[in-house]
Amino acid sequence: MARFKEIDRSPRFLPVVLEAQIQPGSFEYALDYLVDHELDLAGLAARYRNDETGAPAYDPAVMLKIVLLAYSRGMVSSRAIERACRENVLFIAISGDNTPQFTTIAKFVRELGEEIAALFQQVLMTCDAQGLIGRHMFAIDGVKLSSNASKHRSGTHDELAHRADRMEQAVAKMLDTHRQRDVQTESADSEAQARQRSIERLQSEAQRIRNFLLTQKERKSTKGVVRKSNVTDNDSAKMATSKGVLQGYTAIAAVDSQHQIIVAAQAHGSGSEQNALLPMVRSTDGLRTQETMITADAGYHSEANLKELHEAGISALIADGMMRKRDERFKEQAKYKALQDPLYVRQDQDSKYHQVQAVPACRLPVRRSKPDLHLPCRASALQQRQSVQGQGPY
Repeated sequence: MARFKEIDRSPRFLPVVLEAQIQPGSFEYALDYLVDHELDLAGLAARYRNDETGAPAYDPAVMLKIVLLAYSRGMVSSRAIERACRENVLFIAISGDNTPQFTTIAKFVRELGEEIAALFQQVLMTCDAQGLIGRHMFAIDGVKLSSNASKHRSGTHDELAHRADRMEQAVAKMLDTHRQRDVQTESADSEAQARQRSIERLQSEAQRIRNFLLTQKERKSTKGVVRKSNVTDNDSAKMATSKGVLQGYTAIAAVDSQHQIIVAAQAHGSGSEQNALLPMVRSTDGLRTQETMITADAGYHSEANLKELHEAGISALIADGMMRKRDERFKEQAKYKALQDPLYVRQDQDSKYHQVQAVPACRLPVRRSKPDLHLPCRASALQQRQSVQGQGPY
């Protein structure tokens, strides 16, 4: 019988040199040096008042390193960052073996406020001093991000007032039903408690909407059109995306073409990108030169934007909605749009698209005159998806 080396997972002490984990040439090395030697964190340190009394606080430089390193790894949860500070050797090294709780991390990020803009400006100055900003072209583009607010709590002031009226009517009806049942017969405790919770929830939501309408003004666009407000986050907006409607913000960035350095970033509570182009261009005034070219896609194209850019003498290339139809480089794009989505199967022109579930077999209904069709959906969907991506069947 073959013999193999023994697997031993018993506890042991392993020597770890934390300083050696931050290797020169890596992102964490640049981050550690930049925060310690280039950034002025006096504004962050001024918030602490524990010179003579109080417990020692976490160094804001360490907190900033932890948060930025986590963001570079795609971690945006305070709990995930706390866990990394306990378990990840690289985070242990960058934090100097400090393990702040997730509440401390969340509080630090929440209270950064306007000071993060000053830090961003210092980083840009450092990048410019290192020759990383070429100023040949600034490309502007954006993405729609969800906010921590429900789109179902959006509406104009009239719509929100109508919703509050309906909730109050529902509460009155439930209370009347409750009284009638109490007179006729004794209801079960669990049913009565559930009904009472529903009444309290509707009353609370209706009162919340009423308070919002009293304290918040109605939102209007630049053209004076009434826009939908949101009870939870009134700075966000309800916007349509390719993946459906969401409540959130339009995040926009201007990126230098030489080393993809972000030279400006903003977030707008509006789904319109046209109104965000000129503020973004103006935010690059400190870095832009006469030779800098501004580029943006068709979402930012409007006659007003082109006119103001021309009058300001700013060189810009803004695509319009018909650009792809005129450009011969896109003349064959129709064949890619015609490709069948590997996650959907279309039986005929009259039938709907039926999503293929990740199960060994599924039933896809076809015309009523035909029997149900059974397909091995998992294997066929995987092979189809890989064939579209130019890969082999496995």
